Amino acid sequence: MTTTDDVIAFGSGEPFTVGVEEELFLVDPVTGRQANTSGAVQGRLGPVDGTVERELHACQIELITDVCRSAGEAAGTLGGLRRAVIATGAGLLGSGTHPSALEGDAEITDKERYERIRELLGDAVATPVGGLHIHVGMPDADTAIRTFNGLRLHLPLLQALAANSPFRHGRDTGLASAREVTIRAWPRSGVPRAMRDFDDFRDAAELLTRAADVPDYTWFWWKLRPHPRLGTVEVRALDAQGSLEDTAALVALTHCLARAVGDSGIEVGPAIPSEVLEEGMFRAARFGTSAKLPDSHGRLRPMREVLDQALALAGGYAAELGCVDELELLPGLLERGGGAGRQRAAYEIAGMDALLRDQTALTGAG
Repeated sequence: MTTTDDVIAFGSGEPFTVGVEEELFLVDPVTGRQANTSGAVQGRLGPVDGTVERELHACQIELITDVCRSAGEAAGTLGGLRRAVIATGAGLLGSGTHPSALEGDAEITDKERYERIRELLGDAVATPVGGLHIHVGMPDADTAIRTFNGLRLHLPLLQALAANSPFRHGRDTGLASAREVTIRAWPRSGVPRAMRDFDDFRDAAELLTRAADVPDYTWFWWKLRPHPRLGTVEVRALDAQGSLEDTAALVALTHCLARAVGDSGIEVGPAIPSEVLEEGMFRAARFGTSAKLPDSHGRLRPMREVLDQALALAGGYAAELGCVDELELLPGLLERGGGAGRQRAAYEIAGMDALLRDQTALTGAG
């Protein structure tokens, strides 16, 4: 069994760079209906800037940037990867869940890791989920744990802004993010506790890998985790987006918040209890951009107030990280209701077919 001691890459690259992974649905380019075609798509790809990988389900593809300096650079790379996939003849749909596909429609990809996940989780993986994962490079292990602890407070806000999956199995779930509720069926998928230091994380990871009978910490699907093998802290709480503009804005906010809370001169305050964070995460999934979210004392605060406070913190680092313009998009995203609001608006015009066409066109427009 491997452990966190195998490779600790903190400080091996430039600190506070950013990398992004997005899990998108493969669909019929005309109808937007889910298609189990990742093997064929990958086989037809030419050279790309970045990486395209098959995912747990054959109806999804993962687009991965190289190390980037800014949110805008990362979004540009993702746009190129989207175009490369579409050039194979496939359609792409960015959403936390496919709006119309039924449970059981998705096939499991024929890789050893994915077969083991299916063996361990059973029907918990019957419905695919599409996530947006953001990695921020860390200069050392101490900064990684400080960043990890500080970002916990901001997870409900990030999830609420990114909520982009109101439909699942052909019906409106009443949620802004059905992805979050779906993935709660997975073990090791919640908000982890704060860590005292890197040794605390390493000891906890080794204990949990034994208890879960999994190889290492990369089998923890936490909303946030240190990733010593890559030298990053990884935020995993966000739904995949159709809009690359929204993706860039969300990456920018995450990048700046990570830089802020990782700064040893910034006081991040006491660790918010996990049980309060879990309430915040569910409220974010249920109500999205209209949520009221709890602070560290459990008091509910409106989204605009929470976002304004986060932007005040993040804005001090936006020029350094090259994302001033992207951060300025967030109030508009909030006003529009985010991705969930757009999906519901398209559905209200002409039903599910209109929603699928709109989301496929939006994802391909980058």
